Amino acid sequence: MFSPIVDVLDALVLAGDDDIAKTQAILDGIQTFDFAFTVHLMKLVMGVTYSFSLSLQRRDQDIANAIRLLHTTKRQFQMTRDEGWDSLMNDVTSFCAKHDIEIPNMDELAPLRTRGKPKRRRLDVTLEHYYRVNVFYTILDMQIQELDSRFPENSTELLIGIACLNPANSFSNYNKEKVLKMAKLYPDDFDDLAIDCLSFELDAFVGNFATDERFSNLATPGELSKTLFRTKLYKSCPTFFKFLKLTLILPVSTATVEKSVLCNDVYQVRLTQQNL
Repeated sequence: MFSPIVDVLDALVLAGDDDIAKTQAILDGIQTFDFAFTVHLMKLVMGVTYSFSLSLQRRDQDIANAIRLLHTTKRQFQMTRDEGWDSLMNDVTSFCAKHDIEIPNMDELAPLRTRGKPKRRRLDVTLEHYYRVNVFYTILDMQIQELDSRFPENSTELLIGIACLNPANSFSNYNKEKVLKMAKLYPDDFDDLAIDCLSFELDAFVGNFATDERFSNLATPGELSKTLFRTKLYKSCPTFFKFLKLTLILPVSTATVEKSVLCNDVYQVRLTQQNL
């Protein structure tokens, strides 16, 4: 859509738009290397997080797959940070050449920027260093840190524990050790004795659920809880039922990586670098 946008803005300027100065400023601003680089970097970040973001927004969240995508997204960010610079620069320079945007000499010193406007005084770093270190590395590091902050190890273990109790596909994600590991995160609710009881009940009941027709078409832990209550089997596995209810009411925050958040991250970093 870049060329049509330029054509429309150009037409508005030629037609004497009421706010011609602002329109011309926008037209000039988007036809710069700085704009092209930032847009391509935003596109790269959104591409890395795309699948993970979609998995978090699904109503029938498959937590096990979401956690796998979380780890994949982190690895992709690290790989992009280590090996993606040349590819990004090739995309940016090709875009600039296609749209007649001037490509600066990356060996020149970077200008000091204040409120988005370059000043005559130069920084002690080259343009390549500025775009690579101050922008490219900074943005990717922010994304990795954000994922670590929103999904710390304890929260990840908690999500995996919940996923292990998903009855879909005959409890295909069930893993006793991960369930017990999650229960140990709540010592006030599950002391050593309760953990032992939970272990025995898991052995006695969960294995049988997979072959019980009454549990064959369940898709969520919520449906499992309802079926246990309806069949009155919950009376025979009180510790497991208590744990199952806990997984349904935990205030788990699976904050989605929305495009608007990513755009804001890029924008904030750009403002930070401009004000240095």
